[in-house]
Amino acid sequence: MSYPTITRRDLLRSGIAAGAALGLGLRPVMAADTIGQPKAGKIGDFKISLAEWSLHKALFAKNATITNLDFPRIAREQYGIEGVEFVNQFFKDKAHDSVYLKSLKGRANDQGVTCVLIMIDGEGDLSAKNDAERSKAVENHKKWVDAAAALGCHSIRVNTGSNYSPTDVNTAAEGCGRLAEYGASNKINVICENHGGPSSNPDALIALMKAVNKPSFGTLPDFGNFPHQKNGPYSIDIYDAIARMMPFAKGVSAKSYDFGSDGRETTLDFARILKIVTDAGYNGYVGIEYEGSRLGEPEGIKATKTLLESIRGANYQPA
Repeated sequence: MSYPTITRRDLLRSGIAAGAALGLGLRPVMAADTIGQPKAGKIGDFKISLAEWSLHKALFAKNATITNLDFPRIAREQYGIEGVEFVNQFFKDKAHDSVYLKSLKGRANDQGVTCVLIMIDGEGDLSAKNDAERSKAVENHKKWVDAAAALGCHSIRVNTGSNYSPTDVNTAAEGCGRLAEYGASNKINVICENHGGPSSNPDALIALMKAVNKPSFGTLPDFGNFPHQKNGPYSIDIYDAIARMMPFAKGVSAKSYDFGSDGRETTLDFARILKIVTDAGYNGYVGIEYEGSRLGEPEGIKATKTLLESIRGANYQPA
């Protein structure tokens, strides 16, 4: 099956620099990939995981019938998915609860499910200008490195903070660098998603990657989470942005919102993105993160999985 680029959904370019983003000993992508315009060819293999945020409505519901402990079983039994990406909001007070973590890991093992990563929110600003505040944020995150190690994850996803820019990453690099060193000592990566603020500016995020420059520090490119024009489309070329983040990637987040009658995502060209991912040499987990409202969470997760499976191994043909 071939997937041409959906040209009517191509976004206006914003003049982001198109130079190759090098770092962390990974090979540079080719120029065509760097500007988000991959050449025709086969989309490679990858594994599919499920981000717990895809079930946030069910987990946050007033009369919720599921908890974080149920997540590995739900991923396997309801969706046939063998990798899970936890969100710390759903077990906020359990980072150092060895009994709880052992139970969670045991449930994942019982289902044959891999614990991939933990997404961390609400633990402070790693880029804070105040030294004490920044140090506190680093310390707050360390317990989640410990939890990730206990669960057998490869990474924690952090929010990089709000106090940096493409030309000033000093405090962010200091905070993230210290945390990355702690992560490395526990064989856990610290990875950064485009998740609002400076992190959704590829120039700023790549500057941070280069400033930290540690093998245990990388990116988690998300298909969405880029700035929008007011009541309009993205304000940057998201395909360019993802391509520039990929040389640093230690995970990929397949954000989805809605689907057409042909099964394709209506706002994002998944085939084009996954060819960019392939061309970067990535073949790890691609995490489903459904955030739509028209379809319920179960339907949205299933639609995203079906789309990813149909694209995996397909021939990509640009329009």
